[in-house]
Amino acid sequence: MSRNASAHILLIAVLFAAGCGKNGAATSAALSPPPSPTPVAAPAGSPQPKLPTVQLFVGTNEITAEIARTPRQIETGMMWRTELDEMAGMLFVFPRPDRRSFWMKNCPLPMTCAYIAADGEILETRDMVPHETRGIFSQTSSVQFVLEMNRDWFKNHGVSAGAVIATEHGPLRETFFGR
Repeated sequence: MSRNASAHILLIAVLFAAGCGKNGAATSAALSPPPSPTPVAAPAGSPQPKLPTVQLFVGTNEITAEIARTPRQIETGMMWRTELDEMAGMLFVFPRPDRRSFWMKNCPLPMTCAYIAADGEILETRDMVPHETRGIFSQTSSVQFVLEMNRDWFKNHGVSAGAVIATEHGPLRETFFGR
């Protein structure tokens, strides 16, 4: 059999198999956009690849935040990053509220973090020192999200405790955990 004939038979078989769904009805999964690719772990000593992002509304400001959800993404965070755009940050998403502690191991950028309740309310902001390995603990055990931004971003944009953060899809809790 020739190479072209084999290719045609293979193409017909693939098209036939693809057309053998349930009466051609589309499922909701088929209508949903494909999931974001899972970032590959970065080699030690280098930043993790850019994570999927979400648009956040913080007061009158719109920022783009990378989403750290898995233990590895959260652990690596902003390590080894040497720059961060003014209107960009990283949102750490935890499965349930608790007391949180963040540090700056291997982070050369001066940053400020906001400890955020499940409903999106900023509970407190804390300045973080580059390369500091002592944890900065939240004052409460109500923290479900943490947003890291460039040092003084919250102060410079008039955002403080009590402000509520939402996403382009609605409240933080509903965006990440449903109703």
